[in-house]
Amino acid sequence: MTPSGDDTSTATPDKDLADATREAKSAAAEAQAAADKSEQSATEAADEAAAAAHADDDDTNFADELLIEERHPSVGMGTPGPPLRRGNPFTFGFFAALGVLVALGLWNAAGQARSVLILLLVSMFIAVGLNPLVEWFMRRGLKRGLSVGVVFLLMILAVAGVAVAIVPVVSDQINSLIKNAPEWLDLLNKSKTLNELDDKYHFIQKAQEYVQDPALAQRAFGGILGVGKVVAGALFNTFTILVLTLYFLASLPSVKRAAYSLVPSTRRTRVSILGDEVLGRVGGYVSGQFLVALTAGVMMFIFLEIIGLREYAVALAIVVMFCDFIPMVGGLIGVVVVALIGFTGGLGIGIACLIYGVIYQQVENYFVAPRIMRRAVDIPGAVTVIAALLGGALLGVVGALLAIPSAAAILLIIREVWVRKADAS
Repeated sequence: MTPSGDDTSTATPDKDLADATREAKSAAAEAQAAADKSEQSATEAADEAAAAAHADDDDTNFADELLIEERHPSVGMGTPGPPLRRGNPFTFGFFAALGVLVALGLWNAAGQARSVLILLLVSMFIAVGLNPLVEWFMRRGLKRGLSVGVVFLLMILAVAGVAVAIVPVVSDQINSLIKNAPEWLDLLNKSKTLNELDDKYHFIQKAQEYVQDPALAQRAFGGILGVGKVVAGALFNTFTILVLTLYFLASLPSVKRAAYSLVPSTRRTRVSILGDEVLGRVGGYVSGQFLVALTAGVMMFIFLEIIGLREYAVALAIVVMFCDFIPMVGGLIGVVVVALIGFTGGLGIGIACLIYGVIYQQVENYFVAPRIMRRAVDIPGAVTVIAALLGGALLGVVGALLAIPSAAAILLIIREVWVRKADAS
């Protein structure tokens, strides 16, 4: 018979095993439920994330329509591609043709705006020439604006004085021509030589037919209109030059600063020094040429007072002074004008004017001008002649006036840049 203690010891392990099995099954069920719940939560989170991403995509698409940086925040405008192959014949031909077309367009535009460009160039030249006078007033304590106003007023008074002095002389000469015309016609009729030529060629009859032609009045009226257009154009150009000169003269320091700021900072100091030196030489040339012309005018006034042309002395002296600004031929033009007026007062007076003009031109060319202009522009005589010829061929009288200071500026740049680089190499 089995003892009771042994029965108890055998049943207890079986009961414990059954309980452990039930607990394991319960834990497995709970783990499965937790896994199902976690999967459901993950699915819901994924759905929410997808919905949020869809909303973000909508916002991003709207931002893409506004800002490029929102579409590509990390790269901005993107990475530049590889450079074009310059050796490609098609690429080279295309860009070469494009460059030629652009150059032709700029050339045509400059040709159409030639008159405006000349006015701008003359105004800048006058402004640079008057700038030393403005700085002279500034050194005397005046501000730049007031100094510019004083210089501009002096220039206007000078132009007005020239007009007041020259207009009466021109009017007097025209009246004298009209008054003496009948006497000249009588002399022509009494001339035996002219009568013989008229019998052979009938030029007097042809002249009468020309005068009596009805179309003459129309042509004369057209000529008067042409003269009126020329006068109106000259007045407009003069007014434009005065206004532009005032503008350039007042804004010259700011214009220089703006121009120098375009140069790289490493070279800005040297460029500003050379630029100021060029402007100083141009201003010195204008001042020196004014002194030379003023000397010629004063000497001519004294000469005309001595020989008896006192009524025309002031006007002719002013004409000579302005003609003297033209290089090479200006003095000759002034002498011819004075001689023509002198011949109206007598043959001896006209010859005396010619002799005086020739002698004074030699004195001016070899003594007066070299001493005055030596400090302003230091250029060889051959360069002066060549520059004046080229300037006159390109821009006429304006080109001849601007040629010498331009040549001086170019020579300065060559000496300071080209020659120094050649010496250092």
